[in-house]
Amino acid sequence: MPHSTELPARADITGSRLPSLTGLRFIAALMVFLFHGVLYAGLFASPGATETLGAVVGGGGWTGVSFFFILSGFVLTWSVRSADTVRKFYRRRLFKIFPNHLVTAVIAFVLLIAVTGAAAKGTWWYNLLLIQAWFPDLSVLYSGNVVSWSLSCELLFYLAFPALYFGIKRIRPERLWAWTGVVVLAIFLVPSLATVLPEAQALAGGTMMPTGLTLFEQWFVASFPPVRMLEFVFGIFIARIVITGRTIPLSFGGAVALAVAAYALTPLFSGPYRVAATMVVPLGLIIVAGAKVDAAKEGSWLSSRFMVWLGDISFAFYMVHQLVLDYGHRLLGQTNTWSTPVALAVLALLFAGALLAATVLYTCVERPIMRRFASSRRAPRLASVPAASISADPPSGDRLAS
Repeated sequence: MPHSTELPARADITGSRLPSLTGLRFIAALMVFLFHGVLYAGLFASPGATETLGAVVGGGGWTGVSFFFILSGFVLTWSVRSADTVRKFYRRRLFKIFPNHLVTAVIAFVLLIAVTGAAAKGTWWYNLLLIQAWFPDLSVLYSGNVVSWSLSCELLFYLAFPALYFGIKRIRPERLWAWTGVVVLAIFLVPSLATVLPEAQALAGGTMMPTGLTLFEQWFVASFPPVRMLEFVFGIFIARIVITGRTIPLSFGGAVALAVAAYALTPLFSGPYRVAATMVVPLGLIIVAGAKVDAAKEGSWLSSRFMVWLGDISFAFYMVHQLVLDYGHRLLGQTNTWSTPVALAVLALLFAGALLAATVLYTCVERPIMRRFASSRRAPRLASVPAASISADPPSGDRLAS
């Protein structure tokens, strides 16, 4: 039976790095890659193979993105330091997401025009500014580099974080679990809310997405930034639970087992619940238990140097993987499909290409820009925590919350 674990009620545990959670980031990014590669890349000649493999990876896209959103709230809260400020925070976050985004967006629009001969829509600048997820139109939402819709959500999270942090930090520790339950309940109510709201004209009709969502649900439940911010807020709450020494109900192994069981049962729920509701608690428990392992400095394969490196490039990998899948397939033959063994080999080849492209993007763009521009000298104060929590090295949360 899983055992409960308690951490000392000390703010200085947040000085700990989070290598296990860094490693988990890449696993989440890999789940998104497999989701797109199996279900949307059109590599498999056998519909049966697509259906069988799709049953395994079909929930991976939503699970991976939900993990990122929860983890962002968790590590930003974990990483707050007494020397941190509103201006420094915004500077770090904007220089974290925009360089990779702008580079991949330009590449996406250039390839769209040069390879397909199509013209960019007049709303292309919505994508560049990361406001595309606010518009109930899937042609706007998925313009440019398709996966950047999630950054449109993250941008709202970052802008709201200082106010959210101040408010949640005022909640008494013994009430944190109850408030966390309220957020989880809200996440479960979102699919019902989507059924009573009037549909936007561009999304009206009974058309269903391959994910089992209507067009309106695809936008409102899966992509609308204020809705997805509930997962981010959930991440802030569970971080406060760990920091304030609340009881953690499961070990890391128990949390993983619960997540695997929930993932297996998720297809039994209707489409809107698969986006976040069914996995939010298991994913949160994995993050909490992983942070506990890292705070206790208990090593694991997730915290190995190789996995941490993969975690470091996971944001870049996420940003390039759809472009590699789309245009890599075109390079190999746009209409080609292959037998299952060959299609798996092609998928592995495209994975290696995405990993190489991510390494280049991380090495040449993300890391040097963060080192050069992501810090400033003077700014208004963001928060105050005990001086013992100040770390000479930047916390791993800076790498994690992308």
